[in-house]
Amino acid sequence: MFTNVAYLHNSLSDIVDLSKPLIVTSCGYYRVHSRPVVTTERPSGRKDYQLLYIASGKAHFYFGGKENIITEGNMILYRPDEPQRYLYYASDKTEVYWVHFTGCDADTILRYYELPDSENVFYTGTSPDYQWLFRQMIQELQLCRANYEELLSLLLRHIFLMINRYLKEGRKMGSGIQNEIERAAHYFNENYSSQINIEDYAKSRHMSACWFIRSFRQILKVTPMQYILSLRMANAQSLLENTEYNITEIAEAVGYDNPLYFSRLFRKHVGVSPSAYRKSRCDND
Repeated sequence: MFTNVAYLHNSLSDIVDLSKPLIVTSCGYYRVHSRPVVTTERPSGRKDYQLLYIASGKAHFYFGGKENIITEGNMILYRPDEPQRYLYYASDKTEVYWVHFTGCDADTILRYYELPDSENVFYTGTSPDYQWLFRQMIQELQLCRANYEELLSLLLRHIFLMINRYLKEGRKMGSGIQNEIERAAHYFNENYSSQINIEDYAKSRHMSACWFIRSFRQILKVTPMQYILSLRMANAQSLLENTEYNITEIAEAVGYDNPLYFSRLFRKHVGVSPSAYRKSRCDND
């Protein structure tokens, strides 16, 4: 079993702290692949809150003595004093993230983001953003850099916000469509500077190009190519402001071999040429 865990002030105790609105007390990740079974039993629960995310595989949770098999993409929320019993089997290839939190406004914040208050398990999709946010919390607890406790609270709120957004929007669209569009957006963010063919991408995901473009626009309000263009222009603006690269170098960095074509696109998208944009930023400084 692989674990990566971190605790606030290196304390393993069940922390209840009402001095601040929201406090992350511990966060971790389990990947079960060798040990036959990992069992957690807390008949009286804990005094804090716990949120778990099944990133892949499945897990076995017990509520009211009844077993529930929880699959990837689901969150599990335990409130203070709720009995806890759950098992991870190596054969299920479970990967799970968890966070414990407390604070004087914890319950109010959960209600604000409309997390279900009458159920422990709810589906929230399989966005890789969840894993990234949990990993960031683990790292902040491990490194304890300046203002890390405040950042931990913001990262947890980000997760709550994503859950709220999915519960409001994802259910309407269907989890499969939502997941595909989020996967595509992540791919475009990582590869916007490469030559991306939308038809080839859709084919690689076993989708028709028309269906993919229509679904992408329905969820993100822009077409895939408009989304990629906005990424390229935003990063071009950043390079113009923060580097001394020439226009040809910047064009290549964001995915264009032809600097004249890049300049025309930039002017159309931003309203001024790349050179004029850089000059205006320098003048403002």
